[in-house]
Amino acid sequence: MLKSKYTFLLLVIVTIGLLTGCNNTAVETNGDGKIKIIAAHNQTSPDNPYQTGMLKFKEVAERESNGSIEVEVHAGTIGTEESQLVEKLQLGAADVVLVSPGFMTQTGIREVDLFSAPYLFTSYDHWLSAVDGEVGREMAEIINEKSNNSFKLLGYWSAGVRHYYGKKPLNSVEDLKGVSLRTQTSGVVSDFWKATGAIPSGISWGELYQGLQQDVVDSSENAYPFFVQQSHHTTPNGKYITETGHDYTTRFLLINGEKFDQYSEEHQEVLLNAAEASVKAEREATNSQDIEYKEKAVAEGAVVNEINTQPFIDIARPILEDLAKEIEVEDLLQKIIDLE
Repeated sequence: MLKSKYTFLLLVIVTIGLLTGCNNTAVETNGDGKIKIIAAHNQTSPDNPYQTGMLKFKEVAERESNGSIEVEVHAGTIGTEESQLVEKLQLGAADVVLVSPGFMTQTGIREVDLFSAPYLFTSYDHWLSAVDGEVGREMAEIINEKSNNSFKLLGYWSAGVRHYYGKKPLNSVEDLKGVSLRTQTSGVVSDFWKATGAIPSGISWGELYQGLQQDVVDSSENAYPFFVQQSHHTTPNGKYITETGHDYTTRFLLINGEKFDQYSEEHQEVLLNAAEASVKAEREATNSQDIEYKEKAVAEGAVVNEINTQPFIDIARPILEDLAKEIEVEDLLQKIIDLE
């Protein structure tokens, strides 16, 4: 009889342990009781603005928590594709990640696709007034509600101003016809580039240097700090940079909302302060490097030219309006337009 009671008690303990282990949103701690946070982005260069922002997040979180929070920063080591980072955040394998709107749409939150639309913003100040104001707050609420608290937005980072770079310069929209371009292959970004006559290619970021070097893809588009740090401008198919300025980019700094809610109010405040500091540090690094890496590209043989962007804007605007109607964010789009 006594043996049966012990057997039953053992089964109860094992069952509780298994159920606890299945909770992917449980707060992870180290052996010394510290809260451990895995923070990740997809860029591998240690000089990338993303790394600057994440290291500032780590610095502030650990300092203001008096060491009770430990942040482990991963620079492309647990995923060089943003889709991998989104999945890890959902599964609890990462706690804080940086992703773009285009990849967030894969989770079913269509509204965020508005922020990836080409020529949505006309200047950096226009972008700031949107993301740091009412528009940004509304989008944060949408992300949290539509994800059932899997995603909580901590702040908006910038990834600079995106331009075209390829095997030849662009002097008009017509020059894009038949050109293979590394970009998103679905969604509003893809729709825009297809409308210009380009052919979107889904080659991964990690393989892009080789793709440009070996003529696998004719061109790509990104901001100076990102493609110059990867030496894309030194390849035959990345030498000519045309400043299309088609995207004042938005990146979402996300935390797992369910885990966040399990932290004490003190730790929540620390993490919010760390996120605010990271936003400032990352934006400053991006703006500074935008100038620095353009100069570096030219010094290393890249050829830069400007172009009349109005024909590009004329192509983008109806696509943008159709998108806003499709995903039911016409009011949000109008608020952004009114901020110009």
